Amino acid sequence: MKKKIIIIGGGFAGLHLVKQLDKKRFDVLLLDRLNHHQFQPLFYQVATSQLEPSSISFPLRHIFNKSPSTQIRLADAQKINPTENKLETNIGAFDYDYLIIATGCKTNFFNNSSIEKYAFTLKTTYDAIEIRNHIITVFEKILSSDEQEKQHLLNLVIVGAGPTGVELAGAFAEIKRYILPKDYPGIDFSRFSIYLIEGSKNTLNNMSELARKSSFTYLQQLDVKIITETFVKDYDGKFATLSNGVIIPVSTLIWAAGVTGNKTDGLSESCWTSTNRLLVNRFNQVQGYENIYAVGDIALMTTPKYPKGHPQVANVAINQAKLLAKNISKMSQGEPLTEYEYYDLGTMATIGRNKAVVDLPFINFKGYFAWVVWMFLHLMLILSVKNKLIIFVNWAWNYITKDSSLRLILTSNKEKSKSKNI
Repeated sequence: MKKKIIIIGGGFAGLHLVKQLDKKRFDVLLLDRLNHHQFQPLFYQVATSQLEPSSISFPLRHIFNKSPSTQIRLADAQKINPTENKLETNIGAFDYDYLIIATGCKTNFFNNSSIEKYAFTLKTTYDAIEIRNHIITVFEKILSSDEQEKQHLLNLVIVGAGPTGVELAGAFAEIKRYILPKDYPGIDFSRFSIYLIEGSKNTLNNMSELARKSSFTYLQQLDVKIITETFVKDYDGKFATLSNGVIIPVSTLIWAAGVTGNKTDGLSESCWTSTNRLLVNRFNQVQGYENIYAVGDIALMTTPKYPKGHPQVANVAINQAKLLAKNISKMSQGEPLTEYEYYDLGTMATIGRNKAVVDLPFINFKGYFAWVVWMFLHLMLILSVKNKLIIFVNWAWNYITKDSSLRLILTSNKEKSKSKNI
């Protein structure tokens, strides 16, 4: 009789787990709150009207429609019952022989409820669409606003200068320069200010010195106002208060300053870290449990090479998932298991047209070639050939024309009445 495996989460880790598991030995149930896999590295391009959401979203049922041993359920995992090997969800309880948690992370607001209420985030396709709708609505509103109101609307604040923050700032600076002035000739875009606020000394602080310096220079060339060694203490939807005492009037604040795990109830508190990540061993087994595993961003695995845990990037999630699938098959056959070891393939970020930085294990480089490498590698990670072609055509068109026709406000009348800060 086949054993039952439940996987919570259809991100990079969950997706590759399902693909790699031996369906002749296991029945697989994949649970997710969403019915699609999201390609997170390109969320910022949806938010800045460069790509449509459908280009980077892939329906889970379509991905696995040729795998009869794989079941998909749209559900919210509510509680794990380890003693009975049951997972409780909003659509009922499910039995399992193996439970694999791949729930990823969400935005960390560091217990600041005011910022959480008013700031935008970029962790889902929905977030990206919300930012896009909001930004375009802001410029429509500027045309009919008085001078006092324009002061808030003409400022954009991005908090956090990691890859997400840097790529967002660069993309917004590009559309400010090339695209929005064509649509809104009545707006003085010299008054539109993009702020990037970072608590550390550098942009891309976890990358090489070349990447740090180059990204800072590129953003300055794009007229992004960079404020380092500074935190946002509060935001009420109208004013952002910084730790240095400066107050910025702003109606659009995007929070990209940290993450915390998506916690599921039922497991011992001793296996959770302070940032809601699950402590796992080298086989991705959750501390204190024999048949419960965690992979990807939610898992914290310490090794001699990475005593503080692995970086929360797609490469780690994908390779942990692939190895766990092999180890589960080995367990069912009584074979020895293989420990996980992370091999860093590099980090990269793009900062606008012809500008990117790439850190590889053997070389660091920047500029046009880095930008081409960034595009090629991201394009290769897109799941379907159709979507690869759509994205490539969009990128080519945007590059040649310095324009995009994707600036649609897609909200219902009810959503418009609830729009943040405007």
